[in-house]
Amino acid sequence: MKDIRRKTVKELLSDPAKYAGTEVDVKGWVRTRRGNKNVQFVALNDGSTINNLQIVFDLSKFSEESLKPVTTGSSIHVQGKLVESQGKGQSVEVQADELEIYGTADPAEYPLQKKGHSLEFLREIAHLRPRTNTFGAVLRIRHALAFAIHKFFNDKGFYYFHTPLITESDCEGAGAMFQVTTLPLDELPKTEEGAVDYSQDFFGAATSLTVSGQLEGELGATALGNIYTFGPTFRAENSNTPRHLSEFWMIEPEMAFYDVNDNMDLAEEFIKYCINYALEHCKDDIQFLNDHFDKGLIDRLKFVVDNDFVRLPYTEGVKILEESGQKFEFPVYWGADLASEHERYLVEKHFKRPVMLTDYPKEIKAFYMKLNEDGKTVRGMDVLFPQIGEIIGGSQREENYDVLRARMEELGMADMPWYMDTRKFGTVPHSGFGLGFERLVLFVTGMQNIRDVIPFPRYPKNCSF
Repeated sequence: MKDIRRKTVKELLSDPAKYAGTEVDVKGWVRTRRGNKNVQFVALNDGSTINNLQIVFDLSKFSEESLKPVTTGSSIHVQGKLVESQGKGQSVEVQADELEIYGTADPAEYPLQKKGHSLEFLREIAHLRPRTNTFGAVLRIRHALAFAIHKFFNDKGFYYFHTPLITESDCEGAGAMFQVTTLPLDELPKTEEGAVDYSQDFFGAATSLTVSGQLEGELGATALGNIYTFGPTFRAENSNTPRHLSEFWMIEPEMAFYDVNDNMDLAEEFIKYCINYALEHCKDDIQFLNDHFDKGLIDRLKFVVDNDFVRLPYTEGVKILEESGQKFEFPVYWGADLASEHERYLVEKHFKRPVMLTDYPKEIKAFYMKLNEDGKTVRGMDVLFPQIGEIIGGSQREENYDVLRARMEELGMADMPWYMDTRKFGTVPHSGFGLGFERLVLFVTGMQNIRDVIPFPRYPKNCSF
């Protein structure tokens, strides 16, 4: 092999005129191989793009025996000249001069052959599914969206704030948390009253994996002004729906001096920015998913970025649903926590635009949301999308010490003096929201199950890989 700098498939296909006629060095995995007694064609992919690079092996240069290990799934190193392709399906190809085999893949054992595979089967081999076209596209889009999130907030002057993964507090109050302990589970120490003696545990108290970084994020916002979190969160809900994971990533901005309207402005700007970024930087991957999985994907993405979001009070939304004549699986009434079918009706059938639902009944929302003057509703806001339903949930936070204290007592919540101190010392109006990253990736890729937009999904009875 000559000393030539390696080029990625994406580099060569993005600017073929630059490299045409030159010797190139490429490495990757074999997707397919075909040919005849004179020439063999190999589709090579290195993960940098959805597109393959065709490698041409002239059998006057290479023996059948030397090409025998070049099967689907094997990894190879090739040097040769990049030339204009004479065949259909590609603009350029590499006429191979040198071949090195890195790793073989026995066709009798390698599970990813040319035939199609169901998404359910691919979940069983999640360690290999990133090599498929579908999951390569999904994971490149996932990367682009993560980068877009950091870029958006950085360019707006926000600070990336790291919140703890191990916590004593339950932000959502649902109690569905994974406990963290070093105590011996087969011989738990007990107090005189018979309860578990957590004073002997590592942290000296009962601790769990976090369900949200919001409460700590509020602490950051009351010092730095505008912050955002972006990290893993954990929910121990026994839910097997296509919209739930036990481990997922959350983006949670918190902004001092923002009211609920400022919050909605930011949420709309933010989510449109992310979708536009993906449309601009992931064209080939999104087009592939549009063509093979969801024919309406690109139109739906453009539908979101091209339309202003409707801002609708919960009370008006319930009235629309009650008067719709639509038969819903779950009943609609004032005070109900709207189901996905209700949210999608408002977006897809009534308004035909994304909807921001505001001013929810306090009984169905978290303790930290600011109470409205009517004493019945809070300044919450949820962003509702086609196919997904709720994709963002947020609110103006209650900054009044006495009101927040009364609300926590009403719900029988434990005291959190560290949280209350932000209302005690220099309290300010502030707001924030949370976006489940996988739900954003789900929307942008058009995939139907959230387990297919994260590399290694965690859900009830599954923690493989």
